[in-house]
Amino acid sequence: MSASQITGRVLIANRGEIALRIQRACRALKLETVAVFSEADRESRHVQEADIALCIGPASAAKSYLDPERLLLAARVTGATAIHPGYGFLSENADFAEAVEAAGLIFVGPTAQSIRIMGDKISAKRAMLEAGVPCVPGSDGSLPDAVEDVAAIAEAVGYPVIVKATGGGGGKGMRVVWSAAELAEAVSLTAHEARQAFGNGTLYLEKFMQKPRHIEIQVLCDTHGTALWLGARDCSLQRRHQKVLEEAPPCDIPAEEIARIGTLCAEACHRMGYRGAGTFEFLYEDGLFAFIEMNTRVQVEHPITEETTGIDIVREQLRIAHGAKLNLRQRDIVTRGHAFECRINAEDPRTFRPSPGLISRWDLPGGPGVRVDTHVTAGYTIPPHYDSMIGKIIVHGGTREEALARLEIALAEMRVEGVTTNLSLHQDIVAEPAFREGSVDIHFLENWLRTREEP
Repeated sequence: MSASQITGRVLIANRGEIALRIQRACRALKLETVAVFSEADRESRHVQEADIALCIGPASAAKSYLDPERLLLAARVTGATAIHPGYGFLSENADFAEAVEAAGLIFVGPTAQSIRIMGDKISAKRAMLEAGVPCVPGSDGSLPDAVEDVAAIAEAVGYPVIVKATGGGGGKGMRVVWSAAELAEAVSLTAHEARQAFGNGTLYLEKFMQKPRHIEIQVLCDTHGTALWLGARDCSLQRRHQKVLEEAPPCDIPAEEIARIGTLCAEACHRMGYRGAGTFEFLYEDGLFAFIEMNTRVQVEHPITEETTGIDIVREQLRIAHGAKLNLRQRDIVTRGHAFECRINAEDPRTFRPSPGLISRWDLPGGPGVRVDTHVTAGYTIPPHYDSMIGKIIVHGGTREEALARLEIALAEMRVEGVTTNLSLHQDIVAEPAFREGSVDIHFLENWLRTREEP
């Protein structure tokens, strides 16, 4: 099936820059778009640029973007034939994916079964082990109820260990345990937190890797038997398990090692019948990869893979969902140059408090190899109800050094007034010698931030 044969109307069940990103991909495929919006987003660009726009509720995400019934009613009223969930909100909600397809619509993402398998950390790890993907050493399944049995597992794995919720994510539902004396309390507290956050107190346990990097493998899979991996990203710069700045490809990891892991990821996708875009996340330490989870959606940092491979990931998501074959083979995919992405947030660069309000000035950078994904313009009012990210600066260069130079210029050129942003934080990170040398671990940023706060 060629791009010209794909027809229909796509409801975008999201907001902000990802909603615009999906709209652009739809336009490239001549697909009509439906923008759903909350009262707080009535003046947003994705609303203005859609073929059809429909208000689905008040500012509260729970009563708008997170309400499956409202979204399905909006699809029915507007004649949508497909729903793209973007990232966040309902993008990894298996019940929603199932409801979309039960309504006779196309869900632009994997099957509900795939989402369920990979959304549960225990079943995901089991699936990866069966596929030969290396995993972090830990419990074979959920932790038993008896504290002495949990202690025996921890002793076998070796301290330090990390206790995690099976349904966790975003840094919630996990606790590092350094000794046997801490274990019982850590398990109790983590289970309580998991029940509160996810409605499921089931836990598992893994070896805590002390200085790992966070490495991702992007995959694309169609429904005709083709599963591809599109290179790797380094997402180690994190604060409270939230990514701040990403790059592709990772520094100082042999290409043949990345290719070996990428091939295993593609084979795992074959085994589970995966479709669409997805990301395998690994910890990497001392030359070893260890699988931690899979994200069954497009990710915030997908543009750096697009820039280094030349592949429009969102466009391919849409094509695959409509039954088209991938026009690529693994041998066609080559990583060219280097790319960075900075997440620009409306927040204080030191306290990280959100800074909603009216943007009075919004000057964007430009030049070769510079891309800005954003839904913001001067005069836009950032609502206080959602995530504080207001844009992403993405740069690409022939080498890491060239990309770094372009990133420095882009950050210096960007001007935002009316609200506080984390632009200065990114400038400081890019100037930091340890970052410029590459290969920082997942604890680097938080340790560096603490050092900055010391008198």
